[in-house]
Amino acid sequence: MEEDVLETIYSYLITVASKRYSDFIREVAKVELASGVVAKVRVVFVDSSFLDIYWSPSGRYSLHYERRHIDGTVYRHDNAPHEKHQHIRTFPKHFHRGSEDRVEESHLPEDPIKAVEHFLRFILDLIRTKH
Repeated sequence: MEEDVLETIYSYLITVASKRYSDFIREVAKVELASGVVAKVRVVFVDSSFLDIYWSPSGRYSLHYERRHIDGTVYRHDNAPHEKHQHIRTFPKHFHRGSEDRVEESHLPEDPIKAVEHFLRFILDLIRTKH
């Protein structure tokens, strides 16, 4: 399943997002393991910030957007069931807003493509306001 989901996301990013958001996206690339299996998809934006997209066969995911070199921030939606986040209503889904320690509810859509679209819009708004 992982390869299928990542391949679908990769195809979406190449055919839709990179054309629709060509002013913001510099590169979309598969990151492969030595075995040739796609581990994640990386989107590099014009300001050199990047988004890593990971989906596992078990349904675990991480959409990790990093701007550490620009302003020290990290934004990530993921569903790793960390005990310290059990108090969050959407647990195990949660959102790191700007840092690893600032965690809140995640209202990311369940569909992988809709989730990527949702987070891309968030990222592009950040790039527009901080660029």
